[in-house]
Amino acid sequence: MPENAFIGKPEIPTEAELSAQLGRAKTLWDSLVDDLAGEVGADLREWKSSSRKTGWLLRLKRGERAIVYLSPCRGCFVASFALGDRAMQAAREAGLPKQVLSVLAEAKRYAEGTGVRLEVRTARDAESVKKLAAIKVAH
Repeated sequence: MPENAFIGKPEIPTEAELSAQLGRAKTLWDSLVDDLAGEVGADLREWKSSSRKTGWLLRLKRGERAIVYLSPCRGCFVASFALGDRAMQAAREAGLPKQVLSVLAEAKRYAEGTGVRLEVRTARDAESVKKLAAIKVAH
């Protein structure tokens, strides 16, 4: 996975900094954030950084429930989920691309769910993120 673009940055990235790091992927980022708000109700946005060593990420929430975490990288971003067992089963059966099914098969399971991380560089990647977000909300 690519490295977070804002490792070592003490404050929330500005829109200009985000655009500079994401490059062409900024359009995908903006569309995905807007689509997830409209389609699955993930309309609460919260920038978080657990330490300067990990960088910044945007947590998209529906009410108090975190749906997906978006980590800005150079030229792309990473979407991260914690999926429960029912959501993982539904994701395996959702007709996702082979690459995503491979990520699901290799994902590590934690107490809060299975950690799924998808690199987003294309509109097809963003569609997979939207499908997984819808599955998470439904399960």
